[in-house]
Amino acid sequence: MKIISWNVNGIRAAEKKGFRQWLLSCGADVVCIQETKAHRGQLSQELLEPADETGGTSYKSYFYSAKKPGYSGTAIYSKKIPNSVEPMGDERFDDEGRVTIAKYGTLAVISAYFPNSQDGGARLDYKLAFCDAMLKKCDALVAQGFDIVLCGDYNIAHKPIDLANPKSNESNAGYLPEERAWMDTFTAAGYVDTFRHFCDEPKHYTWWSYRFNSRARNIGWRIDYQCVNPALTSKLKSSVILADVLGSDHCPISLEIE
Repeated sequence: MKIISWNVNGIRAAEKKGFRQWLLSCGADVVCIQETKAHRGQLSQELLEPADETGGTSYKSYFYSAKKPGYSGTAIYSKKIPNSVEPMGDERFDDEGRVTIAKYGTLAVISAYFPNSQDGGARLDYKLAFCDAMLKKCDALVAQGFDIVLCGDYNIAHKPIDLANPKSNESNAGYLPEERAWMDTFTAAGYVDTFRHFCDEPKHYTWWSYRFNSRARNIGWRIDYQCVNPALTSKLKSSVILADVLGSDHCPISLEIE
């Protein structure tokens, strides 16, 4: 099973940059999307149920959007119809469309858009509340017998290796001590950062500022993850960053499991 996750920074903007064509050629069984910035009623039918001309590749889409127009939002595109699709179940975060969960048998695939803690930590308390709620959600799903794949933009660079300039960013959103401490807690609970399971090398990033020619210079941050519960680790085949795919300030990440 191949699962791709991508913060598209506005799905309508991404559509104009070839998102649909990319989706139909990416080879994924499930594609988790973050920061959709749209409701279903604002999207073309071609984007809601993309299919190639031969009918060989087609996806159904499932959206949870923010109440605030043009903001946040998550979605999942799936070749196979899930047994169920649901939000997080907490209105603090569902009002911002932060989570879409698709269940396939005993596998739960989660598309999550973690809040940005913002300058000066203006939304740090909200961010940490979301993080704590997400850990509880993952624990609850595992206790119910599910394996989980938590995909998305966590808006956290966990360790110095995960961003180009760690020293100068220690007081900046996404690399605050409290955020990194939560990632420590999450991984200490047994959840596995699948990319680091396979790769311990530096200079692999998933987000680059639009300023200062950052992407061309590879001055970036790794803030997008696909994490799994411990029991799923033995089924991991690969976890890679698709840095060559353009269309957003983030790039997609791809996970393959047996």
